[in-house]
Amino acid sequence: MSSRRHFLRASLALGGSLALGSGRVAHAQSEKVIKVGTLKLIHGITPYFYEKFTPAGYRIEIVPFESPTDGKNAVVTGTVDFGTFGIAAATLGAAAGEPLVVFASQCNRGMAIVSGVKSDIRTVKDLRGKKIAIWPGSTQEVVILERLKAEGMTIKDVQSIRLPFSDMAPALARGDVDAYVGAEPGPGISLANGVGRIVEYPYGTSIGSLNMVWGVRQETIDKNPELIRVMMDIHRKATEYAMSNENAKIDMAVQRLGQTRKSIEMAAPNVELTWKIDDEFIRRAKAYAQLMYDKKQIREMPNFDKFITTKFMPAAAPVKK
Repeated sequence: MSSRRHFLRASLALGGSLALGSGRVAHAQSEKVIKVGTLKLIHGITPYFYEKFTPAGYRIEIVPFESPTDGKNAVVTGTVDFGTFGIAAATLGAAAGEPLVVFASQCNRGMAIVSGVKSDIRTVKDLRGKKIAIWPGSTQEVVILERLKAEGMTIKDVQSIRLPFSDMAPALARGDVDAYVGAEPGPGISLANGVGRIVEYPYGTSIGSLNMVWGVRQETIDKNPELIRVMMDIHRKATEYAMSNENAKIDMAVQRLGQTRKSIEMAAPNVELTWKIDDEFIRRAKAYAQLMYDKKQIREMPNFDKFITTKFMPAAAPVKK
């Protein structure tokens, strides 16, 4: 009799466990998975805070990218549902007629021109004849072209070396390049290890400090505008949280980017996480597109009525286009 009672208790316990397990599976299967692409940069860190503000029924899956162009292409092809990348990559896509829409901002600043601490490069003019690491198709490429122009120079006056952002600080440390036009945390790494010197934070051009944006396919807006509103709310809350909790932002960047705390702490002040699209944002975006057009990086200007939307800005006054 005792063994029979033991068997019944075990059976009931097992049945309860299976029922609970099947409930968890059913719940997981009912969640809407939102795939979000971001770059391996501190100013692409906001999506890692999304989970904290994601409502029931949704789950965020982060997909990191090395290249802004890869991140943009992932949105266009549907590999991810949403993505953050530079305004340059977004403008290239829009100008080529890709069904890409910018519905929020992601960050300002996050750029720097960095030279070796022992080099004689202290100004943009000093870059003449030097080996400079630049990532083609990036916001930084357009910025350095404009800065060179302001100093009476062109890209032909330097030795342009094609390198992704994550390779720039190590290349400078090895002496493979004399300077680079990078993205954080690269400049912070170079400062922290004593190898680099900031030549300039290049925010004096007509595009100011505008850097990264949030993109989505037009099809998603047409078919599921409520999902855009959900993502906009998550993005806004995560951005405001990260910007008001510096230690949390630094901790997350250290964890996700695999860099030392010292380098992230030196990079963090050069990063402003954002979400709003306002009149200033649109003015800067149009100035950026004009620069790309003038430099023949795009063949025609994007249609800004389709390229940038403000309809998902929460409780915002109408933005002039």
